[in-house]
Amino acid sequence: MTTQSAFDLIFRNALLRGAAAPVDIGVTAGRVAAIEPRLACEAVEIDVGGNLALPGFVDTHIHLDKACLLDRCRHNHGSLPEAIRAVAAMKRDFTVEDVYARGAKVLERAIVHGTTRMRTHVEIDPRVALRSFEAVKALKRDYAWAIDLSLCVFPQEGLTNDPGAEELLIQALRDGGETIGGCPYTDTDPNAHLERIFDLAQEFDVDVDLHLDFDLDPSWWHLDEVCRQTERRNYQGRVAIGHATKLSALPPDRMKAATAQLAKAGVAVTVLPATDLYLMGREATYNAPRGLTLAHKLADNGVVCSVATNNVLNPFTPFGDASLLRMANFYANVAHASVRDFDTCLDLVTELPARLMNLGDYGIRVGNPADLIVLDTQDSSSAIAELPDVVMGFKNGRQTFERQRPALFRPGP
Repeated sequence: MTTQSAFDLIFRNALLRGAAAPVDIGVTAGRVAAIEPRLACEAVEIDVGGNLALPGFVDTHIHLDKACLLDRCRHNHGSLPEAIRAVAAMKRDFTVEDVYARGAKVLERAIVHGTTRMRTHVEIDPRVALRSFEAVKALKRDYAWAIDLSLCVFPQEGLTNDPGAEELLIQALRDGGETIGGCPYTDTDPNAHLERIFDLAQEFDVDVDLHLDFDLDPSWWHLDEVCRQTERRNYQGRVAIGHATKLSALPPDRMKAATAQLAKAGVAVTVLPATDLYLMGREATYNAPRGLTLAHKLADNGVVCSVATNNVLNPFTPFGDASLLRMANFYANVAHASVRDFDTCLDLVTELPARLMNLGDYGIRVGNPADLIVLDTQDSSSAIAELPDVVMGFKNGRQTFERQRPALFRPGP
């Protein structure tokens, strides 16, 4: 038993991943100060009851600016170009207040489902200008008590073919943009698009997170150019690609080569199950392809990967609740993950996306922020299989939410 007098808070009986028995977690000034059995200290105590404690889920790819749009677009289509056109038409009328309200709705759902870190992609172009960006900056400020929100600014509808977009991107990067994204498949000159995105990334010393190769035709792709740019600029470990559904259409030999290429270049992959499954293969009348890249297999072969939300209730994805645990379970089902893969599936919404975002202070470790969530399970291997409730969460040692356990009302005698 260790005695210390400087703790502000002690979590009692918390089960950490990979641990054989619960431990106590001492918190001082919002940071983890000790992790040991039976800490002795006069402090506020919270008994976790032997349940699983995690540092929170990490969502690397979500679009808060275009969430919750179904009520204004009469959505009844399913192709990617149609979704882009539908949102392009609507965003001309976006206001800062509108984007803030819709984004806050999704952020609050994510928080109570256990997300503590998030990268949101924000569209920047002459149609929406910087209105969405200003709204999401305000969300970052106003919800810092519960979640670390990082802004990735990107041109959804192209760059070289969209006069004025680059100047707006530069303005956003000067005013709080923390990552730059791109969407080369919507540009008339995809390679020039990528070249300029990497130029800006180097100029502002920010990471790159691209929408890439979002269809099922593997006869062409932009992956080679992304890897070339990454290696030429020594940007290994600072580049991610989202969707990359073409990888799901590769035969085994090409997939092996692509996996080695990604690992060598240090390019990470984010799989977005809800959107990828909704938009890919819709033209098939039978035996429809899933269009889902197998992130857990890439991760097993040295590629940093994540599973993320992408869109919520809009033409790209007309459903969603911002629960990353549900998304990981959904992914595991569709990806034919075996029981032995469940730990990796949990990694895909925790440790691996934290690596993708280069979050050096993530994890329940001494010195890190006391960010943690508690799941209603005493078996870490069951988190993916059983979808236990996330019963409480803390940010910097301060409680941010609590979910009451359901009660059964049995009939009397």
